[in-house]
Amino acid sequence: MTSLWLTFWRSAIYEVRFLRHNRWDFTMLFWLPCATIFLVWWIFSRPFITDLPVAVIDESHSPVSQMLIHYLETSPDLTVRQQYNNQHGAYNAILAQQVYGVVIIPKNFATNINSATAAPVILKVNAQYGTHSGIVQRGVQSAVGTISAGIEIKRMVKQGVSPTQAGISYAPISINRVSLFNAGTNYQQFLASTVLPALLHILAMIIGATTIGREIRDHSLGIWYQCATTDTPPPDFEAKKHLPPHAKFKPTSRHFEDVYVSDFDQYGLSKLSVSQSDNATRNMVTNRNMSDETFNKIAINDQSKEASTIKATFLSLVMALNGKLIWGLLPYTLWGAVVLILAVDSHSASLASILVVYVLFLLLMMISLWLGAIFSLLAYSLRIGLSITGFISAPAYAFAGITFPLVAMSDNAQRWANILPLTPYLKVQVAQLQMLAPPALAMPYIYGFIIGVAGCMLVTVFLCQRAFTNPLKWGVR
Repeated sequence: MTSLWLTFWRSAIYEVRFLRHNRWDFTMLFWLPCATIFLVWWIFSRPFITDLPVAVIDESHSPVSQMLIHYLETSPDLTVRQQYNNQHGAYNAILAQQVYGVVIIPKNFATNINSATAAPVILKVNAQYGTHSGIVQRGVQSAVGTISAGIEIKRMVKQGVSPTQAGISYAPISINRVSLFNAGTNYQQFLASTVLPALLHILAMIIGATTIGREIRDHSLGIWYQCATTDTPPPDFEAKKHLPPHAKFKPTSRHFEDVYVSDFDQYGLSKLSVSQSDNATRNMVTNRNMSDETFNKIAINDQSKEASTIKATFLSLVMALNGKLIWGLLPYTLWGAVVLILAVDSHSASLASILVVYVLFLLLMMISLWLGAIFSLLAYSLRIGLSITGFISAPAYAFAGITFPLVAMSDNAQRWANILPLTPYLKVQVAQLQMLAPPALAMPYIYGFIIGVAGCMLVTVFLCQRAFTNPLKWGVR
C-alpha cells in the first residue's frame, strides 16, 4: 500500500514540475477558468432583459397613436429607438440589428377606433432571435391590450355601464398566472448558472486530453510511468520545453549498446535482451549516414517482436494516473465552489441541496478528465483527442434541455443528450438549486456518476496498458 501511495505522489510531483515550467498548461488549470467564470457572470450582471429597441412608423399621427407610442415607451420590455417615415428605413435598422421589431400604426387607426371597427396594429419582428422576439411581442401585446381595454371600457361607461362591470364584460375570462420558479425570469439564474458548468466541463475534458496526450506526442509516456514507479527523478522540463515534440525525449546515441539507455528511457525498453552478435543490427549501427530518428525507428521495430515493453501493474497504473490528473481536479473543486456560491447568491437553497450539487459537480469533473484522457489514448494522438473532445463537449449545452426543451428534440437527439454527462448534471442542478427539489431525488444520479467515474478510469487504465505495448505509435501530434 505504501508503494502505491508513493506511485501516486511521484506521479503528482512529475506533473507539478511540468506545470511549473509550462505556463500555458497552468493557465488552463487556474487563470482561464477563473477568467471564464467572472466574465460570464459579468455578461449576465443585468439579470433581466429590458428596454429592447423597437422602431415605430406612425401613419396616423393622431392622439390615440401618440398614446400607443407612449405606452410602448413606458413598457419595461421595450424602448422606442426611433420613429421612421417609411418601411425602408425601419427595414435597414432591423438588418443592422439596431432594432428588433417595427410597430406600424396604419393611417386609418384613429378613424376605425372612433367608428367602433377593428383597428389592427402591425408588428414586424425579427423572429430569428427567439428570446428577443418573444419579449418584443409580449411588450407590444401588453401596450396594445392596455389601450384597447381602456378605449372599450370608456365606451361602455359612456353607455351607462359601471366601470367595474365594464371591466368584467370586456374580459370575462382572465388568466391568473403564477410562476412557480424563477418568477422574475432572471437570466443570470437561468443561463449563467448553467452555462458555467458547461464551460468548465469543456475545459476539464481538454485538460484530460492534454495531460495524457502530450506524453504520447513527446514520446514520454514511458518516462512518466518510470518516474512514477521508481526513484527516477523527473526530467528537466525547463530545458526541454522549447524543443520540438519529436526531439524532447528521444535517445541521443547511435551506438547499439546505448540506444535504449539514456538519462530517461523513452519507450520503457531498457531491459530488452539484445544480442550483440546480431550482424544485421551491427551493420545498421555502423552506417554513420543514418539519422538518429531513422536508426531509432529501425532498432525498435527490429527488437519489438522479441522483447517485452513496459510491464505496468493494474494498481500502480491506477495510482499513477490519479496522481497525474489530480492537479486537473483540485483547482476545479475551487471553481465548482465559486460557481455554486454565485448561483445561490440570487436565490436561497438548502445546504443539503448545495452539497448534493457540489458532489455531483466533482464527479462530472472527474468524468470529464477521464474522458479527455480516453480520447487521446484511443487515437494515440493529442490533436485527434482534442478534436473528439471538442466535438463532444462543445455542443453538449445545446442538448442539455436548458434553452431548447429536451422532450421536443428528435428521438436520436434525445438519445445523444442522455449519453452526455452534462445533461443529467444540469437536470439535477436546476432541480436542486432553482426548483428546491428534495435532495433524495438526486441520489440515483450520484450513484450513476460514481459508476461512470469508475468505468472511465478502468477504460483509461486498459488503454494505457495498450499504449505501453505499442511504443511505435507514440509521437503522433
